[in-house]
Amino acid sequence: MLELLTGLGLASASGLNAYVPLLALGLLGRFTDLVTLPAGWTWLENPWLLGVLGVLCLVDVVADKIPAVDSVNDVVQTLVRPASGGIVFASGVGSETVAVTDPGSLFADGRWIPIVIGVVVALVVHLTKAGVRPVANAATVGVSAPVLSTAEDVTSIGLVLAAILVPVLVLVLLAGAVVAAVLLVRRRRRRRV
Repeated sequence: MLELLTGLGLASASGLNAYVPLLALGLLGRFTDLVTLPAGWTWLENPWLLGVLGVLCLVDVVADKIPAVDSVNDVVQTLVRPASGGIVFASGVGSETVAVTDPGSLFADGRWIPIVIGVVVALVVHLTKAGVRPVANAATVGVSAPVLSTAEDVTSIGLVLAAILVPVLVLVLLAGAVVAAVLLVRRRRRRRV
């Protein structure tokens, strides 16, 4: 069960920022004992890949703070974020972490299943994010872009940390994000009336 929560947290984080969970898994696997990646996923620890992911993460973080550029970035990321979600879900459910000491072969018979689950989770989160952003930018004349982007980055980092350290918190964070989104939508509707 904890393996699924780890994968869910990592894939959800990918839907917000594709590179944060990939970079976190790679760095934590390479430099700490917090994560031990399964044999098929140790390429995430490659120094060159970590460098590329760091640069891509920085570009994504900056681009996401600029109104209009954030929407273009979301279009480009429509392929990248779900792919990242599939990778981190599959590697996350098979990784040994502080909370998961024996991941075993959770999906041994169908190794593609965790990838599909991660792709779907990340895609749903990404499409929600990408749908909200243009509306928020139009309503606030772009002022909300850096605020929303920063909140998304913090949420992505929080989901990754929760997924690795205390997977049960993933449910709490995701529930909190859903409640916050519903409250924002309601608030927006009340302002229209």
